[in-house]
Order: sequence, then structure tokens, then C-alpha cells
Amino acid sequence: MSRIILLMLMVSTYALASENGAEHSTDIVWRTINFLVFAGIVWYFVAEPAKSYFSGRSKSIADELQKVQDKLSESKTAKEKALQKLSDAEKLAKEILESAKKENKVLQDSIMNQCNSDLEIITKQNVSLMELEKRKMVREVVDTTLIELLAEDTNSFDTKAMVDVILKKVA
Repeated sequence: MSRIILLMLMVSTYALASENGAEHSTDIVWRTINFLVFAGIVWYFVAEPAKSYFSGRSKSIADELQKVQDKLSESKTAKEKALQKLSDAEKLAKEILESAKKENKVLQDSIMNQCNSDLEIITKQNVSLMELEKRKMVREVVDTTLIELLAEDTNSFDTKAMVDVILKKVA
């Protein structure tokens, strides 16, 4: 439709632009019509490429904006993943710390139990050793006392002499 109107304007401009048909001395009307026809022709040839250029430019800007938004969403997703990994790592660290504390407590208890049992064993061995040494000492005292008594005169072997020998050895 616009092409038909444009064609009519071009033909009418050519027909009406001649000087033979003009009765007035002013040509402002014809100049205006010529300008409008020229603007229409320019619009006819320039409008589609300009529209396609600007729509293509708008589309490329929109595509770039979409790419930036995609990168931004990817960055946000990566940040959320990193924060999730960080919180998981913190939870794991807490679990490891609690586990280490529990293991420490178990090891400490087992070491203390082992030490207590070792201490009891050493105490029992010490008591047994002391009794053994006590028996040895009693045996030695009895042996030396008997040897001294037998070496002495048997006549004077009375209770008073025996008490004196024992008191000498004990003292």
C-alpha cells in the first residue's frame, strides 16, 4: 500500500513540478511536496536497512545481556556450591574434632586402666617381695641364732641366754 502511495507522489511531483502549470510566483508548496517526496523515497530505501540494523543491534545487545546474566547466574551457583562445600567442610571438621576428642578420651581411659592395673601388679609384687625378704631375714636370724647357740656351751643354755641372743640379733 505504501508503495502505491509513494508511486503516486512521485508521479504527481513530476507532473506538478513543471513551471507551466504554476500561476503563482511562490513555489513553497511545490518545494514542500518535493521535500516530502524526497523524504518518502529516502524513507523507502533507508527504513528497512535501518530497522534491520537497529533490530539486529538490539538483538545483539539483548544476547550480550543474556550472556552476562547467564554468567552471573553461573557465578551465583558456583558461589552457592562453594559455600555449601565450605559448610560441609566445617561440619566434617567438627565431626573429626569430636571424634578425635572421643578417641582421646578412650585412649586416656585405657591408658589409665592399664596404669592402674600395672600399679596394682607392682604393689602385689612388692608385697610378695617384702614377705619373701622378711622370711629370708627370719630364716637368717634363726640360722645364726641356732649356730651361736649350738656353738656355746650346752650347759648354760637356758632361757635367759636365749633371750639375750635373740635381743642382740634383733637390735
